[in-house]
Amino acid sequence: MLRGVDLFSGGGGSSWGAHLAGVTMVGAVDAWDIATRVYADNFPEAKVVNTRLTIDTGPEIFGRMKKIDILIGSPECTHHSVARGAAPRCEESRRSGWYMMPFIRGMRPRWIVLENVTGMRNWQGYDDLIQALRSEGYHLQIQSLDAADFGVPQNRRRLFIMGDRKRQPGKVIPPKVKLKTAASILDGPLRWHAGPAFTERRAEATVARINRGIEALGKGTDFLIVYYSTDKGGGWQPLNRPLRTLTTLDRFGLVRWVDGKPTLRMLQVPELMRAMGFKRDPETNRSFQLNHGSRRDQLRILGNGVCPPVMKTIIENLTAGDISLKAAA
Repeated sequence: MLRGVDLFSGGGGSSWGAHLAGVTMVGAVDAWDIATRVYADNFPEAKVVNTRLTIDTGPEIFGRMKKIDILIGSPECTHHSVARGAAPRCEESRRSGWYMMPFIRGMRPRWIVLENVTGMRNWQGYDDLIQALRSEGYHLQIQSLDAADFGVPQNRRRLFIMGDRKRQPGKVIPPKVKLKTAASILDGPLRWHAGPAFTERRAEATVARINRGIEALGKGTDFLIVYYSTDKGGGWQPLNRPLRTLTTLDRFGLVRWVDGKPTLRMLQVPELMRAMGFKRDPETNRSFQLNHGSRRDQLRILGNGVCPPVMKTIIENLTAGDISLKAAA
């Protein structure tokens, strides 16, 4: 049995992927109390600590803990992200990757996985962090991976730093799966209330997004409008490709034609969970639960999360062929 700990765990997206790969998660840390309550629901065997990590925080926060095989973590990414545009960066947030080092040095796990936005490579401390991990004896594989390539109905590209103390990790090759589209996450037309797409109270920018989608696709074709968009996509996207990147904001509205007229509603939490790739555990028939916080809180948990199928594949790749893993199985 492999034992894992998750730092900056959020609600547990990474851990759910690790769990599906056969890892027993025994510890987690996050600064947000709602996220730790969600985590505790889904990993009742884990010691979950609600605290903000600093460079001085180490394994002692877990008390006495047996040997850890794998350490995963998603340090704060908002101040590496290009989505912030020209907004000032907080160096404390950028440095949060270093906050994993006391745990790495104290727990000495065989494997490590750090996840962040791809912009982390541009951080001036990135090379020093990579060198520090190598100095701790890790052979590293560093890749940028898109969740859509792993059967997740969302384009979500993230940087993964994968380490193994004993051998060079192989390159992660996405499984040969059919591309899943945004249409695959949608509930039926009667599941959620939708109102008329065009009303006097509808914001002009929203109306413009809807009109651009209709002009491009024609009447009668359902599509999504995308709020908080600064790209050249026109503020909408078709349903026949993966969802654009899910963020912590409520940004996706479904335009669905009913009786020849367009209706509009926001995508709901169960749909967005599908967009993140949360799947039922086939061995226990248990599903990931997201029962705490407001809708806004739940969107934040999902938007900050890691798609479980990606982490599952990464950990299976890291541990493949390991003698101790075979013996435990």
